[in-house]
Amino acid sequence: MRITPDQCRGARALLQMTQEQLAALSGVSLRTIAHFEKGERQPIPANIAALRRAFEEAGIEFIPENGGGAGVRFRTPRSLPS
Repeated sequence: MRITPDQCRGARALLQMTQEQLAALSGVSLRTIAHFEKGERQPIPANIAALRRAFEEAGIEFIPENGGGAGVRFRTPRSLPS
């Protein structure tokens, strides 16, 4: 699933993460992230996958557009084994 510029900005906001921090975590250039979030360019699929992976590893879940609009949220915490 692709992520949108709005989802990228929203995920960063939930995590209180700067574009610089996202670049460092994902390996995607700061310039690419800035252009993507402004809607100026669509990154190559490998960069989108790297951004998504970085967010998901940080606890973000992407919500597909399913009639209510695409979004982001924190993943539900998993129960610890007893």
